Amino acid sequence: MINEAAQAQLQTLLEAGRFDAAQALLKPMQSADVADAIDELPETLQAVAFRLLPKDEAIEVYEYLPGRVQQSLLEDFKNPELLEIIDRMSPDDRARLFDELPAKVVKRLTQQLSPAEREATARLLGYPPDSAGRIMTSEFVALRETFTVEQALDRIRHLAETSETIYTLYVLDDSRHLIGALSLRDLVVAQPDRTLQDLMRREMVYVHTDTDQEEAARLIQRYDFLALPVVDSEQRLVGIVTIDDLMDVLEAEGTEDIYTAGGVQSGGDSYFQTNLITVARKRVVWLFILLITNTGTSAVIKGQEELLEQVVILAAFIPLLIDAGGNVGAQSSTVVIRGLNTDEVRSSQMVNIVWRETLAGAMLGVLLGIAVTVWAYFLQGDWGVALSVGISLIAISVLASFAGSALPFLFKALKFDPALMSAPFITTAVDVLGVLIYLNVAGAILGI
Repeated sequence: MINEAAQAQLQTLLEAGRFDAAQALLKPMQSADVADAIDELPETLQAVAFRLLPKDEAIEVYEYLPGRVQQSLLEDFKNPELLEIIDRMSPDDRARLFDELPAKVVKRLTQQLSPAEREATARLLGYPPDSAGRIMTSEFVALRETFTVEQALDRIRHLAETSETIYTLYVLDDSRHLIGALSLRDLVVAQPDRTLQDLMRREMVYVHTDTDQEEAARLIQRYDFLALPVVDSEQRLVGIVTIDDLMDVLEAEGTEDIYTAGGVQSGGDSYFQTNLITVARKRVVWLFILLITNTGTSAVIKGQEELLEQVVILAAFIPLLIDAGGNVGAQSSTVVIRGLNTDEVRSSQMVNIVWRETLAGAMLGVLLGIAVTVWAYFLQGDWGVALSVGISLIAISVLASFAGSALPFLFKALKFDPALMSAPFITTAVDVLGVLIYLNVAGAILGI
């Protein structure tokens, strides 16, 4: 990663027109770091810096750039210069770029690609969004089971420059069905006259073209693969997804889960690069829903006006109780949602998980209830009020833990996103039912 001093030096050199010095500064950097450096530059200097790169490096750097910078550079490139870079990109990176471009631009660019690259790109774009087929690459090494080790090594030497990876090799039959795989290491240490059918492993982990990207990412993470084969409905190998692409998927999914858990609609663009109107639109939906549903809390309080008029101090503890309950519910929902997302928790475990979290909520409620009872008595000097607060906090903690652990399972069963749906409903349940419990417990203890 480029440090701030080097970034400032690069910008100064470009502004002063000292392009040789700027080129020398960029030369020893890794492609990903060069992309970061270009991204940090003012928009007017990004194209200048990019043109300083050697052609082969420019293609790799371009693949690392954020989509908005890629699009910005497209507007500055001359057509032949643009086409050469796009034509030599990996098919999966090119498809990702085309996903973010206007349809008219994609159509024009696609028509000017070489026939082979046009076919590869069209094939990827034909798969559903967020599927493994959409991010796979067709640049892989495929071998026949009848090949000898020597023949296989000759083919690898021929294809190495145009392949995404050569460390995992896939073995096909005459109809291109995937029947096995082996590592480059296994091939190199084997005797030259041995055939691949004697060396390959036949137990394969693979995904289909319509498999969700997140599921593919989980598999590659679970088995520590560098790449994962992708097959069509007839078990024919059509591509591979590599670990670098699936790391991007995991990051994007993690970002989406965090946004949705916070009640923010996620989108493809960087949140901090989005204009304020779009930001407000993304955040306002759940805020309106929470605003409307929380009128239930107001209705409960209004229904207990007589009690609150006689013991005004009860109102002072309402925020404490619903905030504590909300925090307990958020903890339960967070661990359950994360468990569902990582497959650590399955729907069949719902009863055990909900029961466990409810017991945990009861234990937490007792500990917090004792503490808040003592504190309430210290503030008010009335054991009736203090016990009302303490007992209510125990009941609210149990309710919050139950809701926080059960609702994610419910929404997953209903095909809704648990992260998106759980937070507002947990908040509503704790707020409305928590206040209802508190005021009724207080009324019973105080005899009002």
